[in-house]
Amino acid sequence: MKTVPFATSTAPAVVAGMMRIKDKDDAQIRELYDSAREVGIDFFDHADIYGGRMHACEERFADALSLSPAARDEITIQTKCGIVPQDGTFDFSYEHILRQVDGSLRALDTDRIDVLLLHRPDALVEPEEVARAFDELEASGKVRAFGVSNHTPRQIDLLRTAVKQPIVANQLQLSLTQAPIIAQGIAANMGGTDQAITRDGGGILEYCRINGITVQAWSPMQAAAGAGTFVGNPDYAELNEVLDRLADLHGVTPTGIAVAWITRHPANMQVVMGTTTPERLAAAAAGSDVALTRPEWYELFRAAGHIVP
Repeated sequence: MKTVPFATSTAPAVVAGMMRIKDKDDAQIRELYDSAREVGIDFFDHADIYGGRMHACEERFADALSLSPAARDEITIQTKCGIVPQDGTFDFSYEHILRQVDGSLRALDTDRIDVLLLHRPDALVEPEEVARAFDELEASGKVRAFGVSNHTPRQIDLLRTAVKQPIVANQLQLSLTQAPIIAQGIAANMGGTDQAITRDGGGILEYCRINGITVQAWSPMQAAAGAGTFVGNPDYAELNEVLDRLADLHGVTPTGIAVAWITRHPANMQVVMGTTTPERLAAAAAGSDVALTRPEWYELFRAAGHIVP
């Protein structure tokens, strides 16, 4: 499977998202994990809020797998903090970050988090508090690398006024049909089209490329909000015709082609697959190896409803 630059090393282009494993039994979680490893996925994405209560999915992951120290060393565990669902708030305070990391360490039954992301921006963020937390977590060995999720260029720059550690990742929504981080740039300076509206603070994809920040695409199969996946969805007939044709041409599934559209981009993005179906993980991994041509990439983009002026 394709790998991409990540921090000072490399990582798989497809990440296994663990947000839906709470109600899976041990055997199902082990099957999902083993299937991921078999196709080259050794990167597992968590968040403290996944599972309906704090640390629920992190606990299920650890309890079901009971990884040995050697097996733990073979994988990358990423988790997130900062959302407080019970209060309807975000919290990037020093105390909250440290408390949530300690909770994740206990839940995951591990001595370190490989990558910690700040999960959605906190409007009340004080960069010095984040920096203090990051410094302490790094010095103690509890966290090895740091990143963000759903952050704009200026929000990252604000953190960087105090945070010394590199921001290694930014997890952003991206799919063929939900692609403003790409589509806006193509329609820039065009009047009368919604696609030209800047929704990310201005060029977040380019900003991440310039600054060596790996973009992690979440909800890579999502259609319109609340509409489920676009793959096989009759409301996206033109897009599915192209997906099916290119899947046959390249010997993968339509899901694989949807992944290939993201991994073809020279930003070297990761695709976070939140599926609990081993076959879909395998399809995504296979798709990451497909090198779409420029005409194929743009045909998919147009079929998804975007403007190519």
